[in-house]
Amino acid sequence: MGEMFRPEAVRPRRMANYELLRILSMLMVITLHYLSHTGSLLEPGKAAQSRQVAGTLIESFCIVAVNVYVLISGYFLADAGFRMKRILVLAGQVLFYALAVPLVMLGMRSFRWESGWYTLVPYVFPLQAEHYWFATSYVLLSLFTPFLNTAVRHMSKRQMQIALAGLLFVFCGLKSVLPVYFVTDRFGYDFGWFLCVYLSAAYIRRHGVPLLNTAKKAWGCYVACSLLMFGVAGAAYLGHGKLGILSYYITVPFHYNYILCFLAAVALFVAFGYVKIPQGKRADTICRMSMFTFGVYLFHEHLDIRNEWAVWIEEFLGRTADAGLAGFLLNLAVSVAVVYLAGTFVDAVRLNVFRYIGRYLAKTRLAVWLRELDGAF
Repeated sequence: MGEMFRPEAVRPRRMANYELLRILSMLMVITLHYLSHTGSLLEPGKAAQSRQVAGTLIESFCIVAVNVYVLISGYFLADAGFRMKRILVLAGQVLFYALAVPLVMLGMRSFRWESGWYTLVPYVFPLQAEHYWFATSYVLLSLFTPFLNTAVRHMSKRQMQIALAGLLFVFCGLKSVLPVYFVTDRFGYDFGWFLCVYLSAAYIRRHGVPLLNTAKKAWGCYVACSLLMFGVAGAAYLGHGKLGILSYYITVPFHYNYILCFLAAVALFVAFGYVKIPQGKRADTICRMSMFTFGVYLFHEHLDIRNEWAVWIEEFLGRTADAGLAGFLLNLAVSVAVVYLAGTFVDAVRLNVFRYIGRYLAKTRLAVWLRELDGAF
């Protein structure tokens, strides 16, 4: 997730349309978490109210967010050089949030300590313990980019098509059509699926997507796939209600490695390629705001915050379950905005801290060693 969000700007000229997509994707991620934490999704065996139907429809359009992140990363990193410094900064950012949040909560006397030193492992080793599953998977992917990029540069279009077809069949083909849970399927929450998406983005950069050669086609494909996901989930929900089966398949359309989710993400990514944002203040603002999106993720998905922030906001806005459809939509919009802005503020503070430390470390032997190491690539 580091280069995708570029917590420290690395390209002289960034493309504001894709920076805007980063921001939109983070808003989608917060939306997905809000829907999950407030019980605003269709669930097998539970009566469907307007809130759950609306929530599931919204999720159908937002579930592409994680795949979009990796697509953006693969699109730009496929032709970029490997930089160990970037990975170390990413790991440092993850460690910063993993440790800083409980320390601040401890100072506010709101941190709940559980006995046993083992409980410290997710804080001290957040990547190894999957404190943030996305960060763990992305760091693993980043470490493989020198091998992936070298392979991509030497593969023909036909070779890439065959390799991608095989990967997509293994990771999302069968599970998308069979209502059976496979033990090896982690629903796209792993490095293996990220590898598929990364290579798909590398293919798009080199060969494009001829079927989506206009903005109208790209946007239409995104909307169509999203509506189909909603339809499949709804049909599975109704089927379970009548037959008592398909409880597992209700969730499948919202797995990251579901075929329609993947296609919708590709379509949305391609659609934003047609978005034109002229250089100027608007583009500059978008690029500056996108620098903090990874921090927004690390902030609101921290182990001690992820299951609490929706409850905290409901204390001010009122319970979502009691709000009615209009109230639910208002609560959703306000909650997403509050979390995004709060995370942006916190990460702006974090960035200044890192810049100060970076100025000091730039004079050390470690910095010289890193420059020599990166120079090998």
